[in-house]
Amino acid sequence: MPKFLIIQTAFIGDVVLATALAEKLHKYYPTATIDFLLRKGNESLLNEHPYIGKVWVWDKKKDKTRNLLQLAVDIRKQKYSHVINPHRFGSSGFITWLSAAKNKIGFDKNPFSFCYTKKVKHIISAPYAVKPIHEVDRNQMLISDIAGEYPSFPKLYPTPADYKKVNPYQNGPYICIAPSSVWFTKQFPKEKWISLINVLPATHKIYLLGGPGDTLMADDIMKATTHSQVENLCGQFGFLQSSALMQSAAMNYVNDSGPLHFASAVDAPVTAVFCSTVQGFGFGPLRNNGKVVEIKEGLYCRPCGLHGHRVCPEGHFRCALDITNEQLLWWTSKPI
Repeated sequence: MPKFLIIQTAFIGDVVLATALAEKLHKYYPTATIDFLLRKGNESLLNEHPYIGKVWVWDKKKDKTRNLLQLAVDIRKQKYSHVINPHRFGSSGFITWLSAAKNKIGFDKNPFSFCYTKKVKHIISAPYAVKPIHEVDRNQMLISDIAGEYPSFPKLYPTPADYKKVNPYQNGPYICIAPSSVWFTKQFPKEKWISLINVLPATHKIYLLGGPGDTLMADDIMKATTHSQVENLCGQFGFLQSSALMQSAAMNYVNDSGPLHFASAVDAPVTAVFCSTVQGFGFGPLRNNGKVVEIKEGLYCRPCGLHGHRVCPEGHFRCALDITNEQLLWWTSKPI
């Protein structure tokens, strides 16, 4: 019986999208062991996951190198038959190399791809491709020979306790907004969120979601808006609790960031605001109830990078500022 290890030590959204690998492997090998390695801080995403057994955690902030070496030693002892590594950086490749797995699988861009028994070309579509390759499709290429050609959806599994935690906030129609992003040019500006909230239906509560570090930004938004039902929930919910709340929202507004993939993983409606990045990179919504909103006209400088920048390189940030409320209200007939 195969014994699988999936490695994804990048950001939150990357981990969520990599759960599609676990879903597909379980479908083909329902009794197989499927373990997962991720970075410290992301482990709660997989709490009580029904298909994932051991969750290995790499602490990258304290004794990074020592922890990496210890992980490599411990993982080697597990005798995995397959190590599947969609992460493209040397740290994960090093663990794959030392794993002693018979099948070492990953992308050609990893510095340790020389050790892979299956090496897949990592392809990013042209920025405005009609049918861009999504990240879950790229990842599926890693296991196409053992689990079929087509990917499963990524999936998160909020627990009964998670649903209980958010239940008091679900006593009427509501909209969730995750206003923040690690990268400035991937983040819809604060004043644009305020403008949107002011024209959202007055009948709906508005919940602002994010981590503890997003609290001040959300406070500024809440104080500036004229909408009477805005509540700042930043820092109050974990990842799975936020996903549980998003699942029953009338709409979820997000940037090109982790909460977008939360929505895909619980089949929640989502409007993803893409500022400097584009769907062609492969990180758009996956469900039919998801939509990307972006600047209507082509912009000479867009996209300006795969991950975004700390400031707009051109100084105008039109890719965000020229998006209109009318575009964002596509799902409602509310006049503006």
